[in-house]
Amino acid sequence: QVQLVESGGGLVQPGGSLRLSCAASGMISNIYVMGWYRQAPGNQRELVATITSGGSTNYADSVKGRFTISRDNAKNTVNLQMNSLKPEDTAVYYCTIDYRNLLTFVRGDYWGQGTQVTVSS
Repeated sequence: QVQLVESGGGLVQPGGSLRLSCAASGMISNIYVMGWYRQAPGNQRELVATITSGGSTNYADSVKGRFTISRDNAKNTVNLQMNSLKPEDTAVYYCTIDYRNLLTFVRGDYWGQGTQVTVSS
């Protein structure tokens, strides 16, 4: 079993900041990529940011310069610092990992339950 525990969502005014955190635990041998996706009502789930175990990052164009992703490999955690938030950032944010299972050695993806971020005045 794998668990992803997300935290940090909430309501914030435009221009404000939020920090999302995600902690992975369970039958995990290696985590290759950790990331955040989001889904707004009526839209498809979209990439926000990812980070490899080596620290390479990838951002959606819409969040570049405003969001920063970071991870702690020793703790299997990933954070998303979101600054200068806009109403269009409103969505459910999902943590995801690309990992190898400790017992089966199968590589696959796992998703968290999601945390709501609402940007509104």
